[in-house]
Amino acid sequence: MTDKKVAAPGRRLLLQGSAAMAAGLVMPSLARAQTAGPIRIGHLTPRTGFLGPMGEYAVLGATLAVEEVNAAGGALGRKLELLTEDSVNPQTASTKAQRMVERDKVNAIVGEISSASGLAIAQVATRAKTLFLQTGCNSDELRGKSCSRYMFHLEACNTMYVRTIGRALLRDGMVKGKKWMAFTADYAFGHDLFKQTKKFMDEHGAIFVSNDMLPTDATEFSASLLKIRQQKPDLVMSNLAGNQTTNFAKQYKEFDIGIPFAGADMNMTSIWGAGSAGFSGTWPIIWTHQVQAPSAVEFVSRFQKRWNKLPENQAVNDYLAIKILADAMNKTQSDDVQKIIAYLESDIKFDVLRDRQGYFRPWDHQLMYEMYTVTPNSDKGTGKQDFMTTSKPVPAVSESLEVLAPTQQENMCTFA
Repeated sequence: MTDKKVAAPGRRLLLQGSAAMAAGLVMPSLARAQTAGPIRIGHLTPRTGFLGPMGEYAVLGATLAVEEVNAAGGALGRKLELLTEDSVNPQTASTKAQRMVERDKVNAIVGEISSASGLAIAQVATRAKTLFLQTGCNSDELRGKSCSRYMFHLEACNTMYVRTIGRALLRDGMVKGKKWMAFTADYAFGHDLFKQTKKFMDEHGAIFVSNDMLPTDATEFSASLLKIRQQKPDLVMSNLAGNQTTNFAKQYKEFDIGIPFAGADMNMTSIWGAGSAGFSGTWPIIWTHQVQAPSAVEFVSRFQKRWNKLPENQAVNDYLAIKILADAMNKTQSDDVQKIIAYLESDIKFDVLRDRQGYFRPWDHQLMYEMYTVTPNSDKGTGKQDFMTTSKPVPAVSESLEVLAPTQQENMCTFA
């Protein structure tokens, strides 16, 4: 919209305005906007360790969102202020969340990738009655027995990932009657992901062979790969995370195993880390830069212009969390946490950089949206980071977004 020049108010109007303000006659909301400080958002995400590469993208996405919101006038006429910290581990994440709430007086907490750290942050947020928009924690438990009315989930849960890849494997005849073995990250996320993977495979007639728990700091997997050759399954399933996935995928291809390889979780950092020579298999993912929805294409352009690199899926979640938070404050004309929660629970639809809009389920606060699968692409005509192909949205446009997620009966959530 073109700015119009407005004539400066006369002295009489200025004096009237000053007198009204002195008498406390200005509108309360305007007075608060003029006197209140910035809206402070605590941003916790891993910056080091095996999840660090994803955390770096989370910071870029959150920073871009804050810049865009502030450029558009902020929320409630106030600027957003982002306080970013390395969450490190669950104990440190809990301590830093407590400090953000008590000392920094944040209006909300955004972020995290580790499910164990996410649970620790949620416990702090719930006690303090502070909003927590978690952007990278997959565990179904956080939406089930450990759910909280103060926690909303922009990341998909493990069941959604498993059902997305499961549909592709069923389509390709890789489940019923097929022997499969798994390799799993030895922490809360991996354990939960394996549980959901095995549940799906058992329900659809697959034959379980074995599951190996691998330390999150492991970088060399020759013993695991030799075990695959010995057991000769029909399918190898990865329930790994972060840099684990990158290194395992690269070595899997180097060993030339020759057995179909798939996984129940993937991030673009892992794909780019493996490179065109190391990436293989079929994987579920929540978003890639290849999504062609108009808002996604525009976001990719803005992200590239700001950071000189393509965005990946973790950047999208943290970006959307802050955009949704600002939208909720502006729509409710309040920073009151109870009003914001009620707004987010009201079946309101959001642009989530996909073809279809997304929404939070009121009973477990899971954001519902389209997902995708990714496979290697040998087309030499694509960009240097496009050695993978993103599928059409899952579920299909004719299906409900709810078909991937657990039902209330499957994953009971009771807000205290």
